[in-house]
Amino acid sequence: MATLFTKIIDGQIPGQLVWKDDVCAAFLDIEPLTPGHVLVVTREEIDHWVDLPEETLAHVMDVAATVGRAQQAAFGSARVGLIVQGFEIPHAHVHVFPANDPGDFELSRRRARSPQEVAEDADRIRRALRDQGAGAHVPDAAT
Repeated sequence: MATLFTKIIDGQIPGQLVWKDDVCAAFLDIEPLTPGHVLVVTREEIDHWVDLPEETLAHVMDVAATVGRAQQAAFGSARVGLIVQGFEIPHAHVHVFPANDPGDFELSRRRARSPQEVAEDADRIRRALRDQGAGAHVPDAAT
């Protein structure tokens, strides 16, 4: 049975995708740590990140860095946070989010954002990704 993440990537469930390629996809978290919080998710349904093939893990981290640079440009954050946790969904993924202080890493601070707010955050990241030359992997809008 497909995971929630696979259903988002495949367009069976709505999501605000900001990156899509043959190895992974990135989309906005609906309960972000900070506005612009993105999940970079492998297409292959592997539960734990330590079990990913080396090439897949390297690619996911490259995409996370590219998305992180776009988040920093779009939101003007001091840093970009990265968390690998994976307890909610058994499908390898990394959390990438704009961060301005250590408190932004506190998972209990996650708050739901409206669909419009999430869509606006995604548009900001998509524009920044295109400005950085990553347009070939940037979807036009939500799935």
